[in-house]
Amino acid sequence: MAPIHVQLQVSSRPNACCVKAPIKGVGKREEKMKFKTTLMSAVAGVAMMTGMQASADGHGEITVGYFLEWPMPFQFAKVNGTYDEALGVKVNWVSFDAGTAMSAAMASGDVQISVSQGVPPFVVAASAGQDLQILDVAVSYAENDNCVVSSALEIDKDSAGELAGKKVAVPLGTAAHYGFLRQMDHFGIDLAALEVVDMAPPDGAAAIAQGAVDMACGWGGALRRMKEHGNVLLTGAEKEELGILVFDVTSAPASFVAENADMVAKFLQVTAEANAAWNDGSGVAEMLPVIAKDAGMDEAATKETMDTFVFPGVETQLSEAWLGGAAPAFMKGVADVFVESGSIDAALDSYEGAVNTGPLEAIAN
Repeated sequence: MAPIHVQLQVSSRPNACCVKAPIKGVGKREEKMKFKTTLMSAVAGVAMMTGMQASADGHGEITVGYFLEWPMPFQFAKVNGTYDEALGVKVNWVSFDAGTAMSAAMASGDVQISVSQGVPPFVVAASAGQDLQILDVAVSYAENDNCVVSSALEIDKDSAGELAGKKVAVPLGTAAHYGFLRQMDHFGIDLAALEVVDMAPPDGAAAIAQGAVDMACGWGGALRRMKEHGNVLLTGAEKEELGILVFDVTSAPASFVAENADMVAKFLQVTAEANAAWNDGSGVAEMLPVIAKDAGMDEAATKETMDTFVFPGVETQLSEAWLGGAAPAFMKGVADVFVESGSIDAALDSYEGAVNTGPLEAIAN
């Protein structure tokens, strides 16, 4: 079997990595079962691999997952080999199109650390029994994860009810999926009234451009392309008012963190320094072209995207507003929404054990 980190790289093929999950016109109980099947098939694969150990191999190398078209300061350090130098090992990088794929790769041992994994896919994996830990807050981006309705429909937040009977592309088990569920609940739209198709954001963007779907959900470059063919129902600020927070984390298997605590702390330190140089403006001119090239984007699009991002400092991340208190409660809320929608079987009683602030505290101290 080919390594998972090869199989799950971003594909430009239409409908790649996509499984149709039609739920239109069925009863609520049956709808929940069908809606859950696609997501749980991936979760089951993750759960089967949770016993596999994820650690740096004997050749002194680790593999880190990240997203293309998702520009972040860490990529400047990635390109310049700063992580390799700080960690004392060769760092291999592999791209993914969804956080659920990151979970699977970490469960198999193919990936040791994932940068900017969405909270919902992390919650899905943790709820299925995968022993993952959140290590830091990678980025907050309420404006950069959303659902777009085709311009041809002329539907906005005041006429959202007209979405009934429409076809929607949603990357199941991701932050976009969570946001989609919360928005549909806000607008009073029954999931049974929609035909939901599981599509990675790049494929969803292509589908809405071709008129194959009526609405598509995603983030980053894919979201920008979606907006060329439609409009969002709610802005980032409007979503935040409803409690729909959108942030990503750096995550890793608990076994890897326990066995490589110093290495993990050094990894987070490099990331924090890159974030600081971007946040205070001192490194923007030098970093922007490097980040843009590594993200597969032009500089204008990179700057536009990153202007909607927030990269919290170490002290902020450790505060009660984030990992020090709010994050576990937020994860519990995400899990409960997924349970209610029938997307996962059950939530954990608490997600406090899924947050490990030890390496980040080592940096702060």
